[in-house]
Amino acid sequence: MSTDVNSAIAELTADVTAETTVDQSVVTLINGIPALIAAAVAAATAAGATPAQLAAFDALSATMTANAATLSAAVAANTPAAKP
Repeated sequence: MSTDVNSAIAELTADVTAETTVDQSVVTLINGIPALIAAAVAAATAAGATPAQLAAFDALSATMTANAATLSAAVAANTPAAKP
């Protein structure tokens, strides 16, 4: 019986490790996109783009920032407090 429990714990540990890796990748992606948009806007501005031409990028950046805040709040709201 303990072998079954040990196997189940090992499998669950592997699953959690894999999920953690994916979660960290998503966080990196979400945090990096606004910087990529800002760099693209800066390059376009340097090349002569007008604010009107860049308005869509500003809207995308604002949406990404809002989405990241929503996701962060959902995670925080549903994460149990650490036990002392």
